[in-house]
Amino acid sequence: MTKLYGYFRSSAAYRVRIALNLKNIPHDDVFVRLARGEQFKVYAALNPQKLVPALETDGELLTQSLAIIEYLEETRPEPPLLPKDALGRARVRALALHVACDIHPLNNLRVLKYLVGPLGASEDAKLAWYRHWIAEGLDAIEAVLAGDPATGTFCHGARPSIADVFLVPQVANARRFDCPLECYPTVRRIEAACLALPAFDNARPEHQ
Repeated sequence: MTKLYGYFRSSAAYRVRIALNLKNIPHDDVFVRLARGEQFKVYAALNPQKLVPALETDGELLTQSLAIIEYLEETRPEPPLLPKDALGRARVRALALHVACDIHPLNNLRVLKYLVGPLGASEDAKLAWYRHWIAEGLDAIEAVLAGDPATGTFCHGARPSIADVFLVPQVANARRFDCPLECYPTVRRIEAACLALPAFDNARPEHQ
């Protein structure tokens, strides 16, 4: 049985939940409550990075959401989450990596805790930091999506891809921290199209 170690509010775990749902892969959820420090206890022996998600499948333990989703794409190719053409795949991966590498690492839980802990930042300063990097990232993603004819109902054409799987959880995080989203009409349109699908809707944090 496939087992997903995650946390209801983790956007990285949210990504993998969406991918599992899109590919109709049954799985059991094991929640690691990050806010209570459970990642530093038994889970640390399983994943020394102390990060979620981790996916136990095919007799192995996989970590890092993009690596997990790429593995699922290679081993369970239907329905595909990557385009057939090389340029399309590069575009979709670039959009996903924009979230995974340029937005999320600056705003994840351990970074925010370090800001207000050892660095002594105030709550207002923490929120300003968070919203700054969300705006920097979504400004660029909106420009890419709005200015490219490859954008369709979803980030790339008429079916969800890895790009959508990464975008929707990041927008959910932005909403949770009251980041202004009015200037991202393409991002919001795509988010709405995704959340109309059960695979995305059922993966939402509030449904865990």
